[in-house]
Amino acid sequence: MEAAIAVFGLLFVLFVLAGVFVTVKAVKAAKAGVDRTVAQARRTVEDTTLRARQFAQPGVVGELAQLRLSLRTSMRATQEALHSGSSEDASLSEAIGLFERLSVHGHELDDELKRLEREPDRATIAARLPEFRERLERITHSAESLRWAARDRARKFADDDLASLSDQIDVESGALRHWTRAEGAADPLREPVQERRPGQGQGQSQGQGSGQASAGSDNSWGPDSEDPPAITARDPRTQPSYPWQKAPRTEETTT
Repeated sequence: MEAAIAVFGLLFVLFVLAGVFVTVKAVKAAKAGVDRTVAQARRTVEDTTLRARQFAQPGVVGELAQLRLSLRTSMRATQEALHSGSSEDASLSEAIGLFERLSVHGHELDDELKRLEREPDRATIAARLPEFRERLERITHSAESLRWAARDRARKFADDDLASLSDQIDVESGALRHWTRAEGAADPLREPVQERRPGQGQGQSQGQGSGQASAGSDNSWGPDSEDPPAITARDPRTQPSYPWQKAPRTEETTT
């Protein structure tokens, strides 16, 4: 009785632990989903604000907004291209590592440009804009190199797979058409019949027969490969008939 109570108590504890584990996993998944939604909404709001500031505030503020928008667009496109292709191509893991290092420099430039938007000294900002443009071009150029390399790699794999599939389809199509017979090929259902040439007499037949007999005495364990035996014609009345052939005509005999 005590053993049964201990077993039931152990099962109850296991069920409680399993429920707690499932609950924690569900809460973490829900929290991650909420965080992703909030981050995506924040990025959307910031991009919309930068686009509006780019056209509504010309001058230094508009140029800063344009630089930030170009940087964010390029980095986000590269991130999506690498992560979407990494699920099918494991070799992109090294490229993702390089992009994460590049993202550090991108975040630093974006934060610096964001701080300059609140800077009252517009002349100093205008003097440093070429430096910021150069840093932006270096970062976006590296991001575009990774992005287009990943896309070219995926397209190359798709072209190779399509070429292999086309070859297999051609082979299968040829195998499905194997019933076609070449023109002028011999019918395998008919056997060759040797016809007697005109002018051959009985003496020649007997001479050939004696020659074959003497050759057979020299080589008693097999036929002579140089002079194969003649094949006599079959009687048409004893030949087998097939469903697609007409029945042979029988001649009437007179008594």
